[in-house]
Amino acid sequence: MLVLGVETSCDETAAAVVRDGREILSSVIYSQIDIHKEWGGVVPEIASREHLLKIDPIVEQAISEAGVSLKDIDAVAVTHGPGLIGSLLVGVSYAKALAYGLGIPFIGVNHIEGHFFSVEFDNEPVVYPALALIVSGGHTNLFFAPEAGKYKVVSRTRDDAAGEAFDKAAKMLGLGYPGGPLIEVLAKEGDPKAVRFPIAKISDGRPDFSFSGLKTAVMRHLEAEGVEPLATGEEPSQQVKNICASFQDTVVRSLTRVLKKQSLEFLPKTLIVAGGVACNHALREQASKIGKELGLPVLFPSRHLSTDNAAMIAAAGHFHLLRGEESGLDLSADVTIRLQNTDVEEAGLRAKNVRYKL
Repeated sequence: MLVLGVETSCDETAAAVVRDGREILSSVIYSQIDIHKEWGGVVPEIASREHLLKIDPIVEQAISEAGVSLKDIDAVAVTHGPGLIGSLLVGVSYAKALAYGLGIPFIGVNHIEGHFFSVEFDNEPVVYPALALIVSGGHTNLFFAPEAGKYKVVSRTRDDAAGEAFDKAAKMLGLGYPGGPLIEVLAKEGDPKAVRFPIAKISDGRPDFSFSGLKTAVMRHLEAEGVEPLATGEEPSQQVKNICASFQDTVVRSLTRVLKKQSLEFLPKTLIVAGGVACNHALREQASKIGKELGLPVLFPSRHLSTDNAAMIAAAGHFHLLRGEESGLDLSADVTIRLQNTDVEEAGLRAKNVRYKL
């Protein structure tokens, strides 16, 4: 089965052709990073206008690079949420019209579920139950999946996503946008123990994430030390490199301590780390270390598939189509949708009721 995937949830216009859910015939991504750099973040109105301009040529390029024609496509899958409403509407409207014109099935895909399926291409098939850390600029959640297509949020951020925290810290340092890759580069030359940034403690004791306090701690540290944002072209000092290394280390420890604690609680057979922040080498290294300690495989998408892409949307769409699920043409974009099945009972998830000190 050939599925055409379309992804326009934020600032990437992407299209891909995937065979049988695991073989990528083409994957084309147009990134708007250079456009949004000027504003220090994504401007929704600009993003949606860019999608309108680019979606048709990007889909045409994906079809061409796959060496197929539109008449060979068996179904169209598209991200219909969550994301920026204007951006989502462009992709959903295009995909519905294309599927209707071709007379083929159409399936709306949850963007977060797409990240689950991003590991399907470069790894062995996922062995369930699985525990998945989906971490990006807009999302930071830990899911327990007892079987394919079943999801339960077991840890979530109480405020900011980890990727957003990277962007805000980079902005305070004058590094530019997007912040994650820039901080990671400087962190390699810094001392992660130079600054002791705090890891948030959740008042109700739940194993959740929180990064707003970390951003405040960075701001106060910069003020106390008199660190000014870098000017254009200015070389970062060793002090800035140390701050980057310490900040990154704190974010990674915040993420992986919860990943380990919940692994001991839910006893998965596979760990998954996906999303844009999964590109971070330090996160991959620490997650792999946890997997080794627990004797669990840790699956990561390739860097190309960690950020938003359409191949993962096509793979998720293929999964649902095999189960006889498809969407009606009345489907619309929905920024509020969540990835959680109501029929996954909380009581059935807990493997142990033991306290662990991590």
